[in-house]
Amino acid sequence: MVLIAPINADQGLNPVRSRKDTRMTRMFVRHMVNDYDTWRAAYDKFDATRRPMGVVNDGVYRSVENKNDVTAYHDFKSLDDAKSFAKSDAVREAMAGAGVASAPEIWFVEEV
Repeated sequence: MVLIAPINADQGLNPVRSRKDTRMTRMFVRHMVNDYDTWRAAYDKFDATRRPMGVVNDGVYRSVENKNDVTAYHDFKSLDDAKSFAKSDAVREAMAGAGVASAPEIWFVEEV
């Protein structure tokens, strides 16, 4: 039996990086907002700032029972990047300006 490793054309004959090498850190943030539509407009506007701060992917969910109960996730290349983002003044100011009405519940997970 012959096993063939996938080849990435940009890397010549080197095998494609393994899943282990490309793990991301995901940060979840849950909080209440005063008005979802107002919050969402501010969240979307902040994307121009969020991307240069290390966010490579994001998504937003809200409770089916309360549209102002919001959970968002942000993906980063490292835990350090995620923690720096979470602690930044820019994020804190954006959240305050968007009408976040409760202290955020923040947690980090890593792909395994």
